[in-house]
Amino acid sequence: MVILGFVLEAPSHAYRMHELIKQRGKDNVVNVAQRNSVYQTIAQLQAAELIRVRETQQDEGRPERVVYEITPLGKKTFHAWLEAMLGEPRREFNEFPAALASVMALSPEIVLAQLRKRCDALKRKLAESQATSKACLEQGLPRLFMLDDEYKQALLKAEIKWLGDITTELASGRMTWNEKWLRKLAAQFEWGKPDLL
Repeated sequence: MVILGFVLEAPSHAYRMHELIKQRGKDNVVNVAQRNSVYQTIAQLQAAELIRVRETQQDEGRPERVVYEITPLGKKTFHAWLEAMLGEPRREFNEFPAALASVMALSPEIVLAQLRKRCDALKRKLAESQATSKACLEQGLPRLFMLDDEYKQALLKAEIKWLGDITTELASGRMTWNEKWLRKLAAQFEWGKPDLL
């Protein structure tokens, strides 16, 4: 999606796309740890006839660069993907909600320590994201190109606040559990009993 968007923006070669991903901070959205992943994506888009070779450039002392452009099918497909992704919430299966669903398997003290650890890590991520956004905006990149970062920061802020509320409850003892209480609760909500629903 990101690579196709760059080619829609302007005909591009792989190196330019890889650099734009890093310059615009999109390496938090797409995995480009290895430049080869950009080439693999380009090959897949080309095989699907969503992009095509526009020209090959050869600058003195530099390797040959293949410049790609979007095809009419690529533009149509990109717009369809983008519209669907923007307008239709999808089920995403993240690890964290799954862990929260089983949190009672650990002691409240361990949960408190791990949630504090998570909160600290999220605060660092938020600070990094805000610094990247600020640098991009200072370089003249319009805010329009940073909306994904704003969204990510809003989610991080919301999770940090939520974690703060939960850790406060755990630390004060307002939210707690133990094995005896869990067993009693399990017996109360046995399958087949009418009070389960």
